[in-house]
Amino acid sequence: MKNLTLIAVVTGLIGLGSALAPRMNADAWDQLTKVTFSAPVEIPGQVLPAGTYWFKLLESPGDRNIVQVFNQARNKVYATLLAIPDYRLKPTGKTVITFEERASTSPEAIKAWFYPGDDYGQEFVYPKPRAVQLAKTINQPVPSMPANLEANTKIPTKSATEASPMALKKAQVKAEQPTGQEVEIGTVVTTPPQLLAKNSAPAQSSPPPATRLPQTASTLPLVAMLGLVLTGAGFLLRFVARNPG
Repeated sequence: MKNLTLIAVVTGLIGLGSALAPRMNADAWDQLTKVTFSAPVEIPGQVLPAGTYWFKLLESPGDRNIVQVFNQARNKVYATLLAIPDYRLKPTGKTVITFEERASTSPEAIKAWFYPGDDYGQEFVYPKPRAVQLAKTINQPVPSMPANLEANTKIPTKSATEASPMALKKAQVKAEQPTGQEVEIGTVVTTPPQLLAKNSAPAQSSPPPATRLPQTASTLPLVAMLGLVLTGAGFLLRFVARNPG
């Protein structure tokens, strides 16, 4: 099935064939984005009722990103989600949220969230059982994490705020294929060039080339001079031998 993409600006929404109508405002440093959904939507671990929410990038530890979802008043955390970078060739100046098209009776599952101007966004990682179902439904690979980490996507109390991101950051991320096969995430997801450059070891500098001394002048003049000196010495010895005293 094809993906459903919603593109929004600060003042409103340009919807592409969906009953959902998110309105978004954004803040740059933590990618804080206000989103209003006109219908329920699925995120890893739960379904959000229609309403207004805030998406916020909590931190980005290398190739694992942590996204938090707040209520409209931003005084309650609904979810702490694990995401991986989702690269796109042509960034836009608008917030983009992509959904996987589903049956009309089921809430659409959010696939990824792109912040305005960024060439990569956040693709959400679903608990394995749900990822397997989604992969079969949309006929595409879906990132997955161990099922026992689903509880870590929900933060019922403030005391759990710190523990949940730490557990998610250490999660082993795989990819569930439509066939039911589980594969390494790197076989189906392309790492963004920025992260490759950031995480790669610094290039080893080549050893300096061996120093070569400048080539000296030819030794022929020296040989000739030595020959003249020896010849002169020979004549001098003969002269002394013939004229003793």
